[in-house]
Amino acid sequence: MQLGAFSVSLAVKDLAASKAFYETLGFSPLGGNAKNWIILKNGDTVIGLFQGMFEKNILTFNPGWDQSAKELPSFTDVRVLQQQLKAAGVAFAVQADESTSGPAHFIITDPDGNTLMFDQHR
Repeated sequence: MQLGAFSVSLAVKDLAASKAFYETLGFSPLGGNAKNWIILKNGDTVIGLFQGMFEKNILTFNPGWDQSAKELPSFTDVRVLQQQLKAAGVAFAVQADESTSGPAHFIITDPDGNTLMFDQHR
């Protein structure tokens, strides 16, 4: 099962303060709008800082991307991943519309209440 790029999406209270903190740890901006979210990278490690967008931290997988947010030549579509997880009996908090193509996402929760989002951008 190819899940794509992995990052941790952190719900932060003060985007500027959090960005400054993670830059102290060697992270550099990779993307975002700098208003309420920013993506930072240190080596192959990627984190997203999100202010006012969600309540809890999220483990994020991006099918179709590598760790530098570059498009992969081939990947498993998020809807195919969703079908595989459904077949395995996984419950969904949010489902992707399987009648569509292109960008889509679904959300599941692990047994400990951690949120996992599979977010395809292409």
